[in-house]
Amino acid sequence: MSDVDRRSELARTGGRNPRSRIGRLEIPAIRGVLVREFTNFGSYWRSTTFSSTIDPTIYLLAFGFGFGTLVTRVDGHDYVDFVGTGVVATAVLFSSVFPSMFGTFVKYKFQHTYDAILAAPVDTEELVTAEALWMACRAGTFGCVPLLVAIGFGLDPAPGMLLVPPIAFISGLGWACFGIMIAGLLKSIDNFNYVTSIVITPMFLVAGTFFPLSGLPEGAQILGNLNPLHHTVELVRHASFGWDPPADVLHLAALLAFAAIMWRLAISALQRKLVN
Repeated sequence: MSDVDRRSELARTGGRNPRSRIGRLEIPAIRGVLVREFTNFGSYWRSTTFSSTIDPTIYLLAFGFGFGTLVTRVDGHDYVDFVGTGVVATAVLFSSVFPSMFGTFVKYKFQHTYDAILAAPVDTEELVTAEALWMACRAGTFGCVPLLVAIGFGLDPAPGMLLVPPIAFISGLGWACFGIMIAGLLKSIDNFNYVTSIVITPMFLVAGTFFPLSGLPEGAQILGNLNPLHHTVELVRHASFGWDPPADVLHLAALLAFAAIMWRLAISALQRKLVN
């Protein structure tokens, strides 16, 4: 193998000799990246926790007690309870997609953190997987805050709420991979404004968080039913108010499919960016 071919192969495998590879998604490599993220998190957890939880809580208080004075019940539930369960999806979105977009871009573009990680026995697939898992863990934790606030304001606790963290984790995994994919595709951090305005904001609004999708025009309902946030909202509401097994299986399948597709696309996008 020539020097040029060898360098190309090392770049493709993330700076590691391909002969040293044992298998795909090696646990020690993923664990190493997760430990690094957890250790670094100790230096900025206060600001991240504040920003990831206060915004959804403000939405809950503003809509729940603002509109709640005008609209007392929606779909058979108190409006505060309706919004409190729906805002979980908003907390998941805020704590996964934005940190993954901006964090990934900064790490490979300015800090060159990923260059250092890939010099170790870690490849791009393991790097993306570990980063997404870390973001999903945070989303699964922060996503529960609005639900706890809603309980404090009168929402009745239910056994099904114990499944809200796993639901938030799965949803957060998909959105974290989506953010990593965007960071790998776009050339400038300023271009994230287009994604926020064209993709994230419409999905945030058409998710059934603040009002039922049934009251929207047919086209908006179709968009909402394709929205991963809507499936998160429905699963959290059903966990709080009562399960609907046939529908919940479809909601869960949609979230798992979204996470799987975004995971592969994120790996592909970041692989091209890091190799180039």
